[in-house]
Amino acid sequence: MQRGSKNGWILLLLMLAGVVIGGFLAEVLGKLPYFGWLAYGKTFGLTPPLVLDLQIIALQIGFTIRFTIAGILGIVIAFFLYRRM
Repeated sequence: MQRGSKNGWILLLLMLAGVVIGGFLAEVLGKLPYFGWLAYGKTFGLTPPLVLDLQIIALQIGFTIRFTIAGILGIVIAFFLYRRM
């Protein structure tokens, strides 16, 4: 594989892994006194979920994204790992 031909799917997978690991670390370390800042973040999305009731079937659609400091750090670290590959 040439140095200039990197796969975009690898970047996407690394960033998703960074978000998941960052969210996990925010959940675990956010309860500790000195690492509480890692869990600071905002939530965006449809709350309460959108409900479409058609009498026969009811569809409930919800989408929420939570940005935390640890998740953003996970994305940045994943990007730098991708650049080093």
